Amino acid sequence: MTTERACEKRQSGHRARLVLTPAQVVLMDGQAHAARTLWNLLHDWWTMLPRDKRSLTAADAAIRQARKEIDWLAQLPAQAAQAVLKTYFQAWKNCWERRAGAPGFKARFRTVMSMDIPQGRDLRITRVHRRWGMVNIPKVGRVRFRWTKDLPVGKRATAGNRITGARLVKDALGWHIAFRVQSLEPRPEPHTGPEVGIDVGVSVPLALSDGTTFDHHAWLPGKEQAKLGRLERRAAHRKSFRKQGERTSHRLRTTYDQIAGLRARAKRRRLDWQHKATTAIAEKYGTVVVEDLNITNMVKSAKGTMETPGKNVARKSGLNRAISQEAWGRTVELLTYKTARHGGTVRKVPAPGTSQRCSMCGCTTPGSRESQAVFACKNPDCGWVGNADHNGARNILHLYRMGLALIPAAGRAVVRRARHVKPATVR
Repeated sequence: MTTERACEKRQSGHRARLVLTPAQVVLMDGQAHAARTLWNLLHDWWTMLPRDKRSLTAADAAIRQARKEIDWLAQLPAQAAQAVLKTYFQAWKNCWERRAGAPGFKARFRTVMSMDIPQGRDLRITRVHRRWGMVNIPKVGRVRFRWTKDLPVGKRATAGNRITGARLVKDALGWHIAFRVQSLEPRPEPHTGPEVGIDVGVSVPLALSDGTTFDHHAWLPGKEQAKLGRLERRAAHRKSFRKQGERTSHRLRTTYDQIAGLRARAKRRRLDWQHKATTAIAEKYGTVVVEDLNITNMVKSAKGTMETPGKNVARKSGLNRAISQEAWGRTVELLTYKTARHGGTVRKVPAPGTSQRCSMCGCTTPGSRESQAVFACKNPDCGWVGNADHNGARNILHLYRMGLALIPAAGRAVVRRARHVKPATVR
């Protein structure tokens, strides 16, 4: 039995799909547009006032007065309006602390429709049966949602395990609810599993140093991929008739929505595969070693300039598209927090040379990478032949065992500041 000292609080989220009636969809869309408009009004009010008159209290009073005078703004619940104010104030705080840019105007079609339910007690979650649950949304009513994970509700809810709030988000597949879950769990013991290196790729998404691979099918099957191409050609054809500055037609907007729906479906399948693969790795291995990749530079366009045009532009754009679809950065993020929950760690090593170096003899010889799948060492004294992705994963693990793991970003900042600190004068 674990004691209170051996436990720690964890904040996590769980996203579920909502099933709404047409009337409820209209109500939630109205609330989301009211929240977006309230943000824009608050931004104009904040930037127009002198600095000495800007305060959280004055902004709260202005919001209360606006909700009394504007009928459609009153569609938004009072708690959700307060959440907009807190989010806006936090955005400016992040800007002042140089963690993000200054908040700006939220456009109607380019902004994700969302709103907050900051109080968990307003949700009143109940489980109907094995697959469905019911949640209360203020000024909308009782709504069904897909029950895919046990939530701390009813008798299972305690002071340490409870739902503290939720956020409603609309994407191309409809409305979803993201619960904010607070749980009290025992601190994980150090993971005793083996060390493993991981090489990410396009043909083989995840290749491990012990020979294990994690593969997946196409995110969109043949029929859906053909439909996506057909819709993209239709959108390009309809867009060619639109004049500059003219509003998007309803037909073109409908085509854009259909394209967004297919891409959102592919993203949901990709995220599901990433969660399953990273969970399996975090449960089995104690130390996971990955490359420190600069993905932004890897997916830069090869078009070049008018004076020096690029080469193989079409092939490079296809490679960039494939790299973006694999979402390597999200895989590393999922691995980082999942290994920490199981008592393991994620380490990063320098990326240059890991795919060209032989993992058997350590030599880098030209032409050893014969193809995307085969690595044949050209060193006369070695001649090792094996899978190219497996070879890269072994090199990644070898760099970690040699002590070449990179310091995390927070640690590098501390070291950088320590180098510039002058020694204190002893008095």
